[in-house]
Amino acid sequence: MNGFDLDIATVSQELFEFNRKLLKSYNTLAQLKEVDVDSTPYDVIYKEDKLKLRYYQATSEKRCKTPLLICYALVNRPYMIDLEAKRSMLQRLLELGLDIYLIDWGYPDAADRYLDLDDYINEYINNCVDSVLQHAGTEQTNLLGICQGGTFSLCYTALNPDKIKNLIPMVTPVDFQTDDNLLYHLAKYVDADLAVETYGNIPGSMLNDSYNSLMPMRLGVQKNLGMPNQLEDKERALSFLRMEKWIYDSPDQAGEAFRQFITQFFQQNKLIKAEAMIGDKRVDLTNITHPILNIFGSFDHLVPPKASKVLNKYVSSSDYQAMEVKAGHIGVFVSGKSQTQVAPNIVDWLIARD
Repeated sequence: MNGFDLDIATVSQELFEFNRKLLKSYNTLAQLKEVDVDSTPYDVIYKEDKLKLRYYQATSEKRCKTPLLICYALVNRPYMIDLEAKRSMLQRLLELGLDIYLIDWGYPDAADRYLDLDDYINEYINNCVDSVLQHAGTEQTNLLGICQGGTFSLCYTALNPDKIKNLIPMVTPVDFQTDDNLLYHLAKYVDADLAVETYGNIPGSMLNDSYNSLMPMRLGVQKNLGMPNQLEDKERALSFLRMEKWIYDSPDQAGEAFRQFITQFFQQNKLIKAEAMIGDKRVDLTNITHPILNIFGSFDHLVPPKASKVLNKYVSSSDYQAMEVKAGHIGVFVSGKSQTQVAPNIVDWLIARD
C-alpha cells in the first residue's frame, strides 16, 4: 500500500452517494416553479429614465426620524439585500424601525451608452436625495452606499455635504490600489477606451466572468462539485438558486460611466488624491465632516479590508467608527451576522445620531 492506493469499496460508496444526490437534486429542481427574490413590498416614489426610487415603510414603530437612502452599485441588482426573508438585511432594518429608500438603477440599454459619472452622481443621486427629502419632509437624509455605490456616496457627500446627515459606506473601495486588491490587478490592464469603442455598453456577463476568474477554484470547480449537496431539499435549493439568480442578474454598464470609473478610480486612484472629477466638480474627501460608520468584511476578496479601512485618513469626520464583519463581500449582507450584528448596529448607530 502507498499514498496513491485507493480503497475500491470506499470509492464505490462515494460514487453511489454522489449519484444518489444527483438524482435527488434533479427531483428537487423538477418540483420548483420559480425562484422568488426581492419580495419586500415597496412603493415607487420617483422615476427617471431607467431609474426607480423605491420607498419601504418601517414595519414596526419608527425609531429614526431621518430617513435612510441606500445607494447600490451599478453592477448586479440591489435585491442582494433582500434575497429571502431569513437572509434579508432590508427586512431586518425595517423591523428595527427604519424608513428606507433604495435606488434601483434598472437595466441600461444602447440609449444609455453616453451616461457618465456626472449623470449618475450629480444628477440621478442628487434627484433621488431631493425626492427623499420631499417625501420624508426632512432637510437631510442618512446615506448608505454599498460597494461601488459606497464610492458614489462618498463622492456625493463630499460635493453636497449639507444634504447628508450620517454616512455609512459598506464594503466600499476607497484606496483602489492596495497590494491585495484583485480587481485592481485585473483593471489596471483594461484598455477602457478600446472596450467602450468595441462594446458600447460593457456586457454584464463579461464582468461576471471577470469576477469569477478572481477565484476560479472556489467559484467554479468547488461550487459545482458541491452543488448536489445544495439541491437535495427544497429550502436549501431555493436559497442556493436565489443567490445564483442574483449573481447572474448582471445589468450592462453604461459605456462612458464604465470608462471614467475604471480610469479615474482603479487605474489612477484619484479618489484618495482629491483629483477625481465628477463633471466639472472635484471630489475632495476632506469636505466630509459627517459621522461615518464604515463597514467592511474580513474575508472580502472584491473589496479587501485594506481598501476600505483607510477612509478615516482622508475624511475630516470627528465621529468615525469602523465595523469589521467576519464575512466575505456578500456575507456581510446575507449571513447570520448580518441579521444579528450588522443591521442592529446600523440602527443603533443612526438612532444615537438622529
